[in-house]
Amino acid sequence: MAENIASDMAANVWKILVSPGDVVEEDDTLLILEAMKMEIPVTADDAGTVLEVLVAEGDSVGPGQNLFTFESE
Repeated sequence: MAENIASDMAANVWKILVSPGDVVEEDDTLLILEAMKMEIPVTADDAGTVLEVLVAEGDSVGPGQNLFTFESE
């Protein structure tokens, strides 16, 4: 079943490390957010497939904003 992966905080999308169709393992880093000059990795909770990337590098995101659509194995 598809689920969304959301941001935990207000931040800027610094680097996206995956693309739609990529298969990832649990704890793989999907993207890196930047907030207050700190880099915050966003990781996969489970192994699965990235279905859709909902943000672009340089975007500002808020708490609870969806970053990816993801399908767990």
